[in-house]
Amino acid sequence: MRVLIYGGSFNPPHRGHEAALRSAVTAIRPDRIMVVPAGMPPHKALAENSPDASARFRLAELAFLGEPGTEVLDIELRRLGKSYTIDTLREISDRFEDAELYFLVGADMLRSMEKWYRFDDILSECTIVALSRYEEDYPRLEETAQMLRRAYAARVILIRKSPLPMSSTDLRAELCARQGRESLSENVYSEIIRCRYYGAKPELEWLREKAYAYLKPTRVPHVRGTEEEAVRLAERWGEDPGNAAEAAILHDITKKLTAEEQLRLYEKYDIISDTAEMAEPRLYHARTGAYLARELFGVTDEVFSAIEWHTTGRPDMTALEKIIYLADYTEPTRREFPGLNEVRTLTYVDLDRAMIRALTLSMEEVRSRGAEPHPRSVETLRQLLNKTGSVAG
Repeated sequence: MRVLIYGGSFNPPHRGHEAALRSAVTAIRPDRIMVVPAGMPPHKALAENSPDASARFRLAELAFLGEPGTEVLDIELRRLGKSYTIDTLREISDRFEDAELYFLVGADMLRSMEKWYRFDDILSECTIVALSRYEEDYPRLEETAQMLRRAYAARVILIRKSPLPMSSTDLRAELCARQGRESLSENVYSEIIRCRYYGAKPELEWLREKAYAYLKPTRVPHVRGTEEEAVRLAERWGEDPGNAAEAAILHDITKKLTAEEQLRLYEKYDIISDTAEMAEPRLYHARTGAYLARELFGVTDEVFSAIEWHTTGRPDMTALEKIIYLADYTEPTRREFPGLNEVRTLTYVDLDRAMIRALTLSMEEVRSRGAEPHPRSVETLRQLLNKTGSVAG
């Protein structure tokens, strides 16, 4: 029985890893395929912001989910201390006594084979299957293979077909810059963003696609307009445009839900509310939207708060919170009403004065419906008036 083993830190597992495995499977035709994420890699420290071993194991499960006959094993996660390849090979060999082991490595790993812990035992225990990251690496890979064959009677198979040239190091940096999605399977990318591994930030086009699926089609123009205005305001006031875009894209994510569905989310997330909030279903989506955005997309506290308070405001609002409130209020597709253009002008002159005018107009609209503004809005307006020395209206 041929067993192909693919080990590594998989930090994160990307399409290059998937392509490498498929190339090896085509060449070896194994009876069993085992992917073994390292618990504690012995050859190098994990990069800063790396997820723990159990999280990397989950990412590997997601990455290789679609590879037929592939098992992702937790052998090295259960083992205490560093993850030595020889121990993994011996454990698999003991479990499958008739197994002929093939161990898949990249070009860099093959060239450093003599530095591995008990490398001579590794070479006697299995056949090494090596791929190059780049086509031009193949001649040097052949030289290394020949050396190992001569010096240690090693069994080495080289696969000429190059896998996708990807680097986990480069990919981790790209994820922090809202890039890298194309290098990962959809499942892996979604999990990385949900948990914000590696300090990842979502690509905005991907986030739009996900968020818009939760909206009524008629609401999409408003959300897109809010995003555009939020980004402009963030740039004007020195805030992070990416955070502004995230908050704007997600701010109405639960808007289409019924009041009953919203209240079920209040219960699910243990959202603390008050009587005034419960009396006004129009307010529900801001609170539930923030919690759903965190569950699905791992939004930061700053973005969470900007979504949560975009309907009522709150005392001591951050700049980003004001920006999302005002972008939602003034975005270009809003139907014109008295005072709107004044608020639009003020947003680029003074955020506090713009908030005062927007809150005042909003509270007037609420009272015109025979309702009372939420006390949080009243307190927010009062604080801003005291701060600026202004008079409402």
